[in-house]
Formats: sequence, C-alpha cells, structure tokens
Amino acid sequence: MAKPTANADSAKKTIVLTGATRGLGRALVLEFAQMGHRVLGCGRTESAVDRLREEFGPSHDFSTVDVADFESVSAWAARLLSECGLPDLLINNAAVINRNAPLWEVEPADFHHLMDINVKGVFHVIRSFVPAMVASKRGTIVNLSSYWGRSVSAEVAPYCASKWAIEGLTRALALELPSGLATVAFNPGVIATDMLRSTFGESASSYIDPALWAKTSAPFLLSLGPQHNGQSLTAPGQ
Repeated sequence: MAKPTANADSAKKTIVLTGATRGLGRALVLEFAQMGHRVLGCGRTESAVDRLREEFGPSHDFSTVDVADFESVSAWAARLLSECGLPDLLINNAAVINRNAPLWEVEPADFHHLMDINVKGVFHVIRSFVPAMVASKRGTIVNLSSYWGRSVSAEVAPYCASKWAIEGLTRALALELPSGLATVAFNPGVIATDMLRSTFGESASSYIDPALWAKTSAPFLLSLGPQHNGQSLTAPGQ
C-alpha cells in the first residue's frame, strides 16, 4: 500500500473545500492560503462566508452553499468550473453531529438533517464536480471520515452511520474512477473543534487545536494522488 508523505508539490493548486467557515475547514483554508494555494470554499452561514471573503481577499472564492441542496451545489460547481477551472483537490469536509442520545431518542428531523449533510451532501458535491474531473482524468477527491467511520461509540449512532457510509461510498467510487484520479477516505483524528465539544464537553480542549492540526494535515492532503486511490487514511500524528 502506497503511503503519502507530508511533502506537497510546491506548484500552486486549486482546492475546493466544503464546510470552510469553521473548525477543520477554516483551519485548512488558512493553511492552504498561507502555502500559496487557491481555495474555493463554501459554508451555510452567509455572515461567516463574508468574513472569509474579507480576510482572504479576491484571490480566493467563498460562497454561501448548503450542501444538502443539490441545486445550490450544482450552481456553485458550474460557476467555479467555468470561472476557476478544475480543482486539483476536492475536499468534502462539511458535516454535523447529533446531540448525544441513544438512537431511539434521536428526533427523526435531526437524523434526516445529519444524513442530508454528511452523506447526501458528499454525493451532491461529487455529482457536481467529478464529471469534469473524470473527463480531464486528473484530480483527487478527499471525503472526510472519522474514527467513528471505522469504529462505533454510544450515543452518536447517526454520526457513526454517516461516516461508515462515507467509507463505503469512497471505496466504491475508487473502483469507478479512471486512471489519473484518486479518492480517499480521510480520518482527521480527534481535534478540539466545536463539534468535538458538543460530544466530549470540556474535555475536548485537551486535544490538538485545529490550526496546529492543519500544519501537518494540509501538506498531507496535497500529497495524495492516484497511488492512494481507494485507501482509508488517517491524519499524521493521529
């Protein structure tokens, strides 16, 4: 099995990233930008997207997009492909987690919302961007998984189910891609994000800060290529 290194190609890359306004997504935006790459990101909250635009300027592109809405994703992708060209790296990062609860106490609306973002959202992005990548036979698709996409824990069954789905979706997609492309299921590890705090409470602060995590994870993601197609990988140090 080929293993990626943390030494990324120094050439400027175009990176499409969902869930760019907070947590791991925002940390990756900052790190990729500091490395000299172009980030085309999206988030659901318009005010947070506006802050990214102000901070990073016109050399990057940030849009208000709900990945659960296929028409919104499709229009976003069409504009970016027309104006910015193909992504070298497509990262499906947007995700939510359920409130801690036994599965039988989870509200149906909350379960559906989680699946709409964590699973359907990934499909919507792939359906909107990947045909152009397949036609050009280049690019890497990274779908964020989790330790809970390869194991389970009590009271987060919906989240576990969504990330197990991402692992299977990614492995199947890998069999369908032509030579020159790759898709990887990427476990970022345990990071001190708001999502982790919603599950772990105050103990989440004992884990690595997203900005520090991105220092090694951004180069790692940029190093992925066809030799890693279909692999389930974990962030360095995790």
